[in-house]
Amino acid sequence: MKAFKDNAGRTWQIEITTAAVKRVHGLVGVHLAIDTLSGDLMDRLADDPVLLCDVIYALCKPQADQAGVSDEDFGRAMAGDVIADATDALLEEVVGFFPKGRRQVVGQALAKTRKLRGIAIDWATKKLAGDEIENELKRKLEAAGEPSGSSPESSASIPAP
Repeated sequence: MKAFKDNAGRTWQIEITTAAVKRVHGLVGVHLAIDTLSGDLMDRLADDPVLLCDVIYALCKPQADQAGVSDEDFGRAMAGDVIADATDALLEEVVGFFPKGRRQVVGQALAKTRKLRGIAIDWATKKLAGDEIENELKRKLEAAGEPSGSSPESSASIPAP
């Protein structure tokens, strides 16, 4: 069982059991076991923080019901680094849900996904820090006959039709 704290300071326990998988499927339409094995769940959750929070809420729903925390209240407390912490807890529990053979494969897939996302973030950070993107855009604008570095005219200087 993995835990994370939300932005309201509440601690949530994530435990994936067959009952929890059924609850998530019924409430969110995500089948944690099948969608993980088909290979697209990790990407879907990483790309869609709302879906991710819905899945985590469905997993934590018995705790939320006991604490009187609505779906809306739960979502309000899920932002920033909390989402990363909750994601880590979720993915580690997903891996632990599977029996030995599949657990190893799913664990390797998770490790590879994390590594590739890290590489992509590093690459994007370096690209954005340099001038290459801006220079390429300027070259393309100049090739299209647009002056680079100039602002568009204000709407007040454009004659009305």
